[in-house]
Parts: sequence; structure tokens; C-alpha cells
Amino acid sequence: MKLFSIQDLPKLEFSDEEKNIISIAAKSAMELKVPAYLIGGYVRDKILNRPCKDLDFMCVGNGIEFAEQTAKHFKPKPTVSVFKHFGTAQFRFHDIDLEFVGARKESYSENSRNPAVEIGTLEDDLSRRDFTINTLAFELLNEQEGVLVDRFSGLKDLAAGIIKTPLDPNITFSDDPLRMMRAIRFASQLQFQIEEKTLQAISDNCERIKIISVERITDEFNKILLSFKPSVGLDLLYKTGLMQIIFPEFVALAGTEMKEGKGHKDNFYHTLQVIDNVCLKSDNLWLRWSAVLHDIAKPVTKKFEAGTGWTFHGHDAVGARMVSKIFLRFKLPLNEKMKYVKKLVLLHLRPISLSNDQVNDSAIRRLMFDAGDDVDDLMKLCEADITSKNEKKVIRFLRNFELVRIKMKEVEEKDSLRNFQPVIDGEIIMDVFDLKPSKKVGEIKDAIREAIIDGKLNNNYEEAYQFMLEEAGKRGITPKKN
Repeated sequence: MKLFSIQDLPKLEFSDEEKNIISIAAKSAMELKVPAYLIGGYVRDKILNRPCKDLDFMCVGNGIEFAEQTAKHFKPKPTVSVFKHFGTAQFRFHDIDLEFVGARKESYSENSRNPAVEIGTLEDDLSRRDFTINTLAFELLNEQEGVLVDRFSGLKDLAAGIIKTPLDPNITFSDDPLRMMRAIRFASQLQFQIEEKTLQAISDNCERIKIISVERITDEFNKILLSFKPSVGLDLLYKTGLMQIIFPEFVALAGTEMKEGKGHKDNFYHTLQVIDNVCLKSDNLWLRWSAVLHDIAKPVTKKFEAGTGWTFHGHDAVGARMVSKIFLRFKLPLNEKMKYVKKLVLLHLRPISLSNDQVNDSAIRRLMFDAGDDVDDLMKLCEADITSKNEKKVIRFLRNFELVRIKMKEVEEKDSLRNFQPVIDGEIIMDVFDLKPSKKVGEIKDAIREAIIDGKLNNNYEEAYQFMLEEAGKRGITPKKN
């Protein structure tokens, strides 16, 4: 144990507001005459100097009463949310979330991760936690000082960058299989190593992940994708067998094949590199999902052509069609986020062809029209897709991409295509010619759009209106009489 003073907390970079909250919680525990602790991830992250806005308090007593007593000392008094079934309560103060729980011990049945909960001791509560680095606790002795409780050598493992369970990992993971993904997520977020025995237990118990809800699996998967270097976690998911269960399409990318002396790269590890490359440029979760899925259809489009070698023709279009099925299974949002990912998967091969000096402005316009406001993200994905052990080849491709960017900038400045919308839309066409929604309206609208993209027509009202009249005339359509 290590004695610390509330006044010394600035050494761990606690804000004044956090110190005030901790002092109030300590005071409330003294009023209730219960031992109280600041526990878990918050303690871990403070020691690691990582940002954290969730304070978790535990008392050897009634956690709900502890929350209510603490809330009384804040002005205005926050609303306390109570979860009686779990014996927990929480409230928000400014931008900080506070959660309160009573010390407990848990037991699990074989086919459920929902534990039977009983009142427990400090030892019971710490031992039920997932990893030693999350068993650290500050005992709040009074408003000014406390003791750092470290029953499972959490500080040592933090210093060594090790993730291991406080008890037998086979029991820990069998009881709550989501902890297997959490171990891998922490390894990816913190760049820690999973202790050998703990890692083996993940492989041994990977089938248990099937009892976990899709939503919780997806939440952990997304957190891995949002880590500094997602390839660490994704590779661990693959090597432990978890990926084979939760995301078989991704696993299908793995491996190489040789035929007639011709081989192809391992598209699984290529994809991991693309994801890491994207992460150097953006923290956008959906751009990272686009990187995950950009080559997802290569296994189903792979063919060997004599004299040519391995081909993956159409993997962009087939991959885009696979996005909705994968989003549905992972219970990801089936809205604009999914459309964004489908768009980037569909278009990810297009920019590289535009680096040719012979490419005209219309090809640039068409890409910018199809990509719309997501064109910058598309370029980030395409640049990230350049992976090779040949450094000169990578440099050459990146230079070509820079030429594409220059061309796009020139066309954008000339034609203002970033949020391109033809000045003549379907409503105007129907009004001028007194038409109802129909195939002919769509044909006229498409003709105007294509003429603008091909540079035959400037995107201004006068030119577009005259062109509309001409296209309508070709179809025997005349303006309505006023």
C-alpha cells in the first residue's frame, strides 16, 4: 500500500474539479461510515496519464446510498440514476460521469455472462475484475488523504506493459467471454503485451464469445478500430481464433496462393497495413471501417488467368454490395454512415487511374461528382492503400496521387464541384413542362448532369435551362402554356 494526499494529486494531473469530486466522495463515505475507494480504469488511466472522464467509486456497503449521499453535496443536486438490480447508481456532474457500486462477488452459469451477484468484501470485488491493471484502488481515508491498494501487482504490470488476469484466466474468460475482446482492446489501445498464459486462455475459450450479444462485440471491435494502431488488436483477434467467429469475411482475406509461379499478396495483412495508414491521417471511425472493407470481396472475386496471374475483377463493386450485409450483422447504423462506407469501397480504385497525364477534366469531374463531399476521405483511403515492400514503388505511387490532387484542385477551382448539384433539378423540369415524376424527367435531368460533368455545359442556370429545352424537344416535350 502507498499513502497519498489529495493535495498531491496534481502530480498525477488531476483537475481541480476532479480533486473536489474525490474530496466530496470521501466526505460522504465518512458520513455513511463505510470504507470507500476510487477504483478501476480511472485509477489506471491517471497513473498512465491518459485522459478519463469517468470516475468509478466502490464502497464496502450500499453503493446506491453512497451515490445519493455524495449527490447531496453538489449544487445544484444532480439527478441520480439508480439500477437496483445491479446495485449501482450514477450521475453526471458537468462533463464528468460518476458511477457508484457496492463491493460484490459474482458467480456465473455456463450459458450466460450475466452473473449472480452477492454482497462482498474488498478482496471479492478486486478479484472479480478483469485484469490486474484494473484492480488498483485508492482507499479514501478522509478528505485529505488515502491509500493506494494494489493486491494483484497492478502497478508492476502497468510499468511492464503487461495484461493478465488477477485469477485463473480460463475462469475469468469463461465467466465473462467479453473480457477476451477487452484484453485485446487494451493491448491495442495501450500497446501492452498480453501475458502468455492469458493469451493462451483466449485461444482456448474463444468459442465462448458466441454467448455475447452482437452489440457488445461490435462496441469492443469499434474501440479496437479507434485505437492508435488497430492492427495490433485485429491481428490478435485473428491469431486467437476470435476473428474467425465474429468476422469470417475478414479472415477469408488471409493467406497467399501460388500458381504457375505467380502469387498474390496476403490481403488480410495488407488490409491491416491500410487501416494503420488511414489512422495516421484520420480518427474517423467510418473511414477506418472503409479501410477494413475496401478489399473484402477479393476472396469471392479471385480468379487465375493464364498469362496474367491472379485477378480480383469487380471486387470494388461486389465489396460495396457486401457492406450492408456486414453492417446489418454487426448492428452498425444502417444510415448515412453505411452509405458513406459503401461509397468509399465502391470508388477506392478510381483515383489511381487518374494519375495518368492523359486523363481529361471530365474524368476528374466525374470522380468528384460521385465522391461528393467525401472526396478528401476517399483520397486518404486510396493513399493508405499503397502498400509495398518496395519503397521506390510506394514513393512513385504517392507522387502520382499528388498529381491527382493538383488536377482535382484545378477542376474544383474552375467548376466548384465539391458539392456539385445541377442548377436544374427534377422539380424545375416538372414545373416547366407540367410533368409528373417519370422516366422522361429522369432522362432530362441525367442529360444535364452528364453534359456538365463532360464539360459541354457550364453549371449556370441560363445555359442549363436552354439545354433542358433542347433535350425535352428531342423527346417531343414542350413547355406548358402560361
